[in-house]
Amino acid sequence: MIRTRTSRVLAASAAVAATALVVTGCSGGSGDSVDGGSSDSIVVSAFPFGVEQFQEAIVDPFTEKTGITVEIETGSNADRLSQLQLAGGDAGIDVMLISDTFAASGQEQDLFQDFDESDVPNLAKIADFAVEEGYDGPAYSYQLNGTLYNTDELDAAQAADWSLYADSAYSGRLAFPDIAVTAGQLAVSGVASTFGDGPYDIDTAYTTIGGWAPNILQFYSSSTEVTNLLTQGEIVAADALSGFATTLVASGEPVAWTAPAEGRYMATNRAMIPSGAKNLEGAYAFIDYLLSVEAQTASAEIVGDLPVALDATIPAEITAVVGDIAADPIAAGYATLDPAEVVPNRAQWVERFAREVASR
Repeated sequence: MIRTRTSRVLAASAAVAATALVVTGCSGGSGDSVDGGSSDSIVVSAFPFGVEQFQEAIVDPFTEKTGITVEIETGSNADRLSQLQLAGGDAGIDVMLISDTFAASGQEQDLFQDFDESDVPNLAKIADFAVEEGYDGPAYSYQLNGTLYNTDELDAAQAADWSLYADSAYSGRLAFPDIAVTAGQLAVSGVASTFGDGPYDIDTAYTTIGGWAPNILQFYSSSTEVTNLLTQGEIVAADALSGFATTLVASGEPVAWTAPAEGRYMATNRAMIPSGAKNLEGAYAFIDYLLSVEAQTASAEIVGDLPVALDATIPAEITAVVGDIAADPIAAGYATLDPAEVVPNRAQWVERFAREVASR
């Protein structure tokens, strides 16, 4: 059962009840954590979508393996970060799964704490970009920006070229993400890098995208919007995250996704520990399992997450969309954005996008 962030769902099974007292390596003999919370349970704050799949791929196997039960709180990035801000980092959450920009924003306010391989050994077995400096917690999955397109209307080379959005032949049949969503920032930085002086040349990006605005049917704010527009034939292409394409491609729709020829950027989803976490040992155990080959492979198969564990198996459904990029996105030309550049300017960039781009 899925609930909003204002309530919690206990991710435990009857089988766990018999083993709940056998907590392996995650607590002292007292049955309580060092911070006074229960050592046999943790609270994980997660995204509001795909909760059943996440529970199947990660939560249930983790509980079976450790005896630690997991309560899941869900909500948007913004809502959950606001909740943590209001609580000063002590919102009763042990692990927060959150996108990189929001993670960095929380760090600036000392809402998260760092940890290392002595706490989470599997940090040594994931891709370098997943443990890059600048974040207190590792990436456990990532999202590639590119173009989702109708294969009856376009080929991959056309879709990969940013000039597609300037082509009047497709006027009113294109979509572009609002900068407020994950794909939006990646797209803006891709345009800035391709036509300007780098990923943070926002002036050039906005002038360029603003010039495309008459051709763009919609600046979308959700995956549902863009996939509906594409499957209903209202658009032929849209800048979008690769994950949007997985189900469409698997279903046989005349849809494909391609990386841009230039300006390739990706976002990461990160596993963070709030500063007020009550069960640190349980949090470490959960993140260590989340980064394991077993969990990363299951998450790729069931949730559709791109894995960061170096030895994880990538399912055919994902490679059908992104090909070899999933094996090494950095080698394929993808880069992450610097939180030190994005976070301080984010509010201004969002306001300017609405005024200088979306309203044109």
